[in-house]
Amino acid sequence: MTRFAVEQLLAARTSATDEGAIGRMAQRSRDLRAKGEDIVSLTLGEPDFDTPLHIQDAATAAMRAGFTHYSPVPGLPELRQALARKFKNENGLDYDPSQISVGNGAKQVIVNAVMSLVEPGDEVIMLAPFWVSYAITVKLAGGTPVILPAGVEEGYKTPAARIAAALTPRTKLLMLNSPCNPTGALWSESELAEIARLVADHPRLLVLSDEIYEYIVFDGQAHSFAALPGMIERTITVNGFSKGFAMTGWRLGYAGAPAAITRAMTVMQSNNTAGVNPFVQRAGIVAIEGPRDEVQRMRERYRARRDMVLAALRAMPGVRIGDIPATFYAFPDVSEALGRKAGNHVLDTSDRLCDWLLEEHGVATVPGTAFGAPNSIRLSFAASEADIEKALARLAKAFASLS
Repeated sequence: MTRFAVEQLLAARTSATDEGAIGRMAQRSRDLRAKGEDIVSLTLGEPDFDTPLHIQDAATAAMRAGFTHYSPVPGLPELRQALARKFKNENGLDYDPSQISVGNGAKQVIVNAVMSLVEPGDEVIMLAPFWVSYAITVKLAGGTPVILPAGVEEGYKTPAARIAAALTPRTKLLMLNSPCNPTGALWSESELAEIARLVADHPRLLVLSDEIYEYIVFDGQAHSFAALPGMIERTITVNGFSKGFAMTGWRLGYAGAPAAITRAMTVMQSNNTAGVNPFVQRAGIVAIEGPRDEVQRMRERYRARRDMVLAALRAMPGVRIGDIPATFYAFPDVSEALGRKAGNHVLDTSDRLCDWLLEEHGVATVPGTAFGAPNSIRLSFAASEADIEKALARLAKAFASLS
């Protein structure tokens, strides 16, 4: 009998990526908890709040009204109309509802956009630190990520001059995330305008602007890149309901884009999944057009947690952290701790540092290598104040032991 090894039949793309550092560290923390260990996980970027009740009620009402069947792939017309109003009133963007596509979460919307645009040979500018899925998605599309790092001393925002130096005739897309996961960085209007001038001067450059954290801003103001002069025809504006409305499990994202791109994204989605759950879309209308009291309340809780985290991290030896004007993440630079030895652990990478923090100190974090910034780690403060306080005390003890 011929020996059969199914592993040899797997497509090469399955080994080009993994399940992701965030998911891996979250699963490790769950496994250790299952063994009875006291673990505090600051891994997932998931609000610890439940979805506001009026949104839940809208989904229930929609189910009872019969919104349980297939929906149009681009999204329900009434949701696309509501999103067009939202873009106009909140972002200054004049999209026709036909230019809006709805997906199963912002992640699918990003995949649809990248797969619609990027081909082998195309270069995609990545402003590091960046969200982990950007580079993975570009590679799956056959594109080449061009990573431009910025450090804590630059506010984790890559200067326009560095972007200009990286542009080539093969550059097709720039991935922009403001407010930013993992750093909390927030680009000012003038900083975005500098990037817009580069885009305007390039013959084929588009921008994917991921704005999903726009409702979690503490200091300053979020600006939509497409609202800059001449940029609406050069931009795919991505957003979603997961973060601001605590709707992670609902899987509802959307984008506004030039009509040709929206049509292509619909083709991508049609051939991979289908239209989004219709009663979730009906709930999305209520979320986007209903009261924002709960959104404001959650933001203020995140602000208080942000203040806790910043004060504690700035007091820890060997840790550098800048301001966090937005999101619910901290991304401290831990390069002074790297290269140290702690017991049987040689902490020569942020991956091994995170392993040590988990195994020896009971705190789960995410290594910066996943975000294109290997000298940092990410902490999510979308967790209870009690868990955050416990985790910060353990981290302080851990870093003090290395000094």
